[in-house]
Amino acid sequence: MNFTWFRFPRLYKLLVPILLILVLWPLFAHRSLLNSNNDVAFTDVHRSRPLLDAYEDFSSMRASDLKMRIEEMLRIKSTVSIELRELESRRQKLQSDIGKYNNKIEDLKQELLREQTELERLKISVEQAQVAQREAIQRNTPDLALPRTLYPNTLPRKMPTTSFEVTCEMHNCFDHSRCSLTSGFPVYLYDPDLNNVLRAGYDIDGFLKTTIKQTLGYNAHIVPDAKIACIFLVLVGEALLENELMKNNRYRVEEEEHKVALEPSMEQLPIDVQKLYRLPFWGGDGRNHVLLNLARRDLHSSRTNAFIHQNTMRAIIVQSTFEQYQFRPNYDLIVPPILGPPGGDVWQECALMVPARRSYLLSFQGELRPVNKTVQLHPLDDFILDHLAEMSKGSTQDRFLLQFHCIPATEQSYEEDFMDWSLCGTDSSRKTVLKESTFALILPPLEKRISSSLMLARLYEALRSGSIPVILGADEVRLPYAETIDWRRLALLLPKARITELHFLLRAIQDVDLLQMRRQGRLIWERYLSSVQATVDTIIASLRDRLGIPPRPVLPIIAQNVFNNTFIPLKSDPPVGLDTEPEESLGPIEPPYPSPAFRRNYTILRMQSGEAWNVWVDPFYMYPQLPFDPVLPAEAKFLGSHMGFRPIGKGSGGAGKEFSEALGGNYPREQFTIVILTYEREQVLMDSLGRLYGLPYLHKVVVVWNSPKPPLDDLRWPDIGVPVAVVRAPRNSLNNRFLPFDVIETEAVLSVDDDAHLRHDEILFGFRVWREHRDRVVGFPGRFLAWDLNSNRNWNYNSNYSCELSMVLTGAAFIHKYYMYFYTYHLPQAIRDKVDEYMNCEDIAMNFLVSHITRKPPVKVTSRWTFRCPGCPVSLSEDDTHFQERHKCINFFAQVFGYTPLLNTQYRADSILFKTRIPHDKQKCFKYI
Repeated sequence: MNFTWFRFPRLYKLLVPILLILVLWPLFAHRSLLNSNNDVAFTDVHRSRPLLDAYEDFSSMRASDLKMRIEEMLRIKSTVSIELRELESRRQKLQSDIGKYNNKIEDLKQELLREQTELERLKISVEQAQVAQREAIQRNTPDLALPRTLYPNTLPRKMPTTSFEVTCEMHNCFDHSRCSLTSGFPVYLYDPDLNNVLRAGYDIDGFLKTTIKQTLGYNAHIVPDAKIACIFLVLVGEALLENELMKNNRYRVEEEEHKVALEPSMEQLPIDVQKLYRLPFWGGDGRNHVLLNLARRDLHSSRTNAFIHQNTMRAIIVQSTFEQYQFRPNYDLIVPPILGPPGGDVWQECALMVPARRSYLLSFQGELRPVNKTVQLHPLDDFILDHLAEMSKGSTQDRFLLQFHCIPATEQSYEEDFMDWSLCGTDSSRKTVLKESTFALILPPLEKRISSSLMLARLYEALRSGSIPVILGADEVRLPYAETIDWRRLALLLPKARITELHFLLRAIQDVDLLQMRRQGRLIWERYLSSVQATVDTIIASLRDRLGIPPRPVLPIIAQNVFNNTFIPLKSDPPVGLDTEPEESLGPIEPPYPSPAFRRNYTILRMQSGEAWNVWVDPFYMYPQLPFDPVLPAEAKFLGSHMGFRPIGKGSGGAGKEFSEALGGNYPREQFTIVILTYEREQVLMDSLGRLYGLPYLHKVVVVWNSPKPPLDDLRWPDIGVPVAVVRAPRNSLNNRFLPFDVIETEAVLSVDDDAHLRHDEILFGFRVWREHRDRVVGFPGRFLAWDLNSNRNWNYNSNYSCELSMVLTGAAFIHKYYMYFYTYHLPQAIRDKVDEYMNCEDIAMNFLVSHITRKPPVKVTSRWTFRCPGCPVSLSEDDTHFQERHKCINFFAQVFGYTPLLNTQYRADSILFKTRIPHDKQKCFKYI
């Protein structure tokens, strides 16, 4: 600021006299000198004249006037000092205001930058909304109505006298008019107590009858109204004599009563065909009827083939034993005997999958029955038995257990007319041998029998114990559910002529193939053979799959709102700009867009039936989406199949700016749902919710309220721009994190803890990476599975920094909703119980499940290793026993699965331009990732 005297007149009046006094003071001190100096030149006196005049003015003043003048100057000085202090205060205030205005200018610049970024996002959002509108207009989706009801087939009413003379197939013996594609495949079960088709003196095994009715009651396809049914189930066996039921043991009769004739008479068979024909909906020829003859206890009896020489007309026969001339391919259905429990967990029955090679290379225990029947064996069969005996005595180090005579001799009765290999010993003794056998030899029945309950019982027991079946003569027999199950994945199917090469072939199979076949065998056994429930569900699913009808949709968990219907929670404004950079646009603002559901109902099981039955191992339900859905070719998104795709730069690519404007990738646009599990940490939850404001591509937040106490009425929930569903958990359980609630409407689910602090760019990068690895766990905190070198038999949970990872914790990870269904409905109950017992390990269980299904490791993104929440209440992971429990969980889960499915990975994902030097006019994909 420029300082000029004329601006301050009072100061000028004060300072001029003071200056004069200071100048004239020496003249007063030297007055005598001035008077005595007579020889001073005239010019000097002339120059001093003004000073002398001033002096005379001051000297002429009186003392009182001078005092007053000095006091006045002092007052003026005091006033000026005050003014100077005021000016200094004003100057400091002005400087402070200038600083504030400068800060405000900077804030306004930042706000301008944010608004410009938001404007760009809005422009992008408008453009994408316009694209979506054009797609909706251009989409060729005419209104579809349900198909017209099929006209009844004009099948001939008159049937030949015996069913084995008829070549029944689906096109000429099945009435498709009752089974529309949109019908849902309704199934009607005849009450076996009211519609008994057995002869007098016979009845269905009580356990089987009760269990079948109960398990069918759980099946979604069963309907009580026969008028709308597609098929009709008739339970006819296992049929037992009344005295067998009373004794509750195996069939024993007098010696003369169980002599077997070469041709069984009609009276010896338990089925009364006249009762069969009189069933209420038989329709004259039995069309769409399915006769269930399920063996359970009496595997040696001729009653396992109750329909031999019987005219069942157009009814489909489901049983274990078939003669070659009797079986109608792709019409009748071969099923194994029911040897397991009604349902529930069956993992305790199974052996561990490792080591790959066991004590015995090959085992077989059996005896040809009946022993009193003299049948000339085929020369090849004799050669096979001789060669197997010679192979077991070979000089190699391989051990064989091959017994062709039961030791001790079996006491099981045998009333079959055809020769077959009986089972030796007890179920427990056979299980002990099979658990020590790498391979289990299965020999087919003799004399033109393509399937028998004894052969299938051997197959059942081998798969249960993890012994790989070796079916010698597989080209002469038919295996269960052969239309859908690929038996080549889990068994060696060899013709008898390969007997001389058997030993060489068994040794040629590598450990990785042995374990893969063993794993596949256990999957098939658990899902389709292990229990009554599995058998019944598989029979119905096989018939439905044959007709090309989609299964019923899987049932989601209905979310219960934690608030009363009349209560409206309080809202608060969220904090703005906490986790975003002002100059970084992460994506457009979109309206909620749920993932399209059930789009492939009529194609997925037609095109991917093999995967559904043999890889995913769940053909029983239709899921809204799958993580295994195929990807279109790259050019399809531009030529004809562009609906929903948002390519980067409209297909031309680009750096950060273009990248932020669209999702790109290989899949159509989509959004994700955040699921937060919380327990009585309201303020921590509110802070976490507030940080989600303005997060692009967020469809919804689902808060799983694990506490029995409802939220406080005065709790203020931040308004984050998307719906927040607060769901009441059934009980306090960490398993609730993975419940497939109906309010989750997207494929992508971000599972986070309530105290996890993730930046927006981290979340969106994780989402983009997950879109390329939809079948895997994609997340942030990684953990390692470490082998215990001390015990050399157990695993340890390791959270140290490591260059290998085995798990990504679901406290901050993306998963597909499909795995939430699998966790809830298919994961063994023992694992979920262990999670509840420890209140721990649900994240380990999910990693086990996903790696078990996919055989792939998780994907870790960014450098994040842990998540710290300063000031948060103590969490479960900080308990002293936390790590010890996780050690135990891993080893227990490995026992339940039969092996450890977790796989190691040695890389993490970062964005493409991370740490890459780019031109100054370009932006990186993400600023810090």
